[in-house]
Amino acid sequence: MAVRHGFVVAVFLALGLARGQQPHSHPSDAAPPGSGVEAVPTPSEDQIRDLIRRAADRDLENDKRQRDYTYIEREQENKLDGKGQVASTESKTHEVMELYGEQVERLIAKDDKPLSSKDAAKEEARIQKLIDARKNESEDERRKRLEKEEKDREQAREFVKEITDAYNFRFAGMERLEGREVYVIDADPRPGYEPRRREAKLLPKFRFRVWIDQADEEWVKLDAQCIDTVSVGWFIARVHKGSRVLIEQTRVNDEVWLPKSIALKLDARILLKGVNLDEAVSYRDYKKFRAATKIVPAAADDPH
Repeated sequence: MAVRHGFVVAVFLALGLARGQQPHSHPSDAAPPGSGVEAVPTPSEDQIRDLIRRAADRDLENDKRQRDYTYIEREQENKLDGKGQVASTESKTHEVMELYGEQVERLIAKDDKPLSSKDAAKEEARIQKLIDARKNESEDERRKRLEKEEKDREQAREFVKEITDAYNFRFAGMERLEGREVYVIDADPRPGYEPRRREAKLLPKFRFRVWIDQADEEWVKLDAQCIDTVSVGWFIARVHKGSRVLIEQTRVNDEVWLPKSIALKLDARILLKGVNLDEAVSYRDYKKFRAATKIVPAAADDPH
């Protein structure tokens, strides 16, 4: 599951394309006693908007710096029955690396078991095909690819600007997360808001709470909830009220904030088919590299 381009952008686009499950309490409900939220002087709403814009700009830069790292991504999907109980579970684990300026996922395990020799060979062949394609890429093709990536980042920046215009913000206090002071900010759709961009039409359907690191002014955590049904196309998908996603980031090497986990719940109809599941994605073993990553086929145990 891709988190980039940008922490906040990913939340709304992921939910808008079909994520959710049972209704939850409002993410911005007043914190109960002992919750860790501390009372501090209240910044103005304009100051909060500026803080969110700065944090979003920094996060889009993190998108670029994440490419300096290899890491492991594990995704677990739990399909639920009509009573909300787990009916089946499956997981996939990928190694994520950069090849010729592009992030690539290599499947290394299914249901926490190494791939068989046959499946591992298929995966290596797929990766080698990608390598060959990039090696044979012309300068013009590379230029167009990089220009498209920059265009995507600029569109993400414009989307974030709409987020700051689409919501009324409320400062909820301060908390300590992993030993660091963070701002806690609640956001509710602004009445009468008129989206300027097509993808921004989904914003009034969501409210959220965000935690921003005080020292680094970086997103640390975001809890977004769907408050009204979201339709994608006429028949593509309908996301039910109560959809929710929680994304957390972590500070790596004292230089960059990168994804830590995603908790996602979905109760929707996609292509006229009911979908009810929850999904958990974790990220670990961030390792920085300075040279181009070289792929070495991974050993795999063949149970047969």
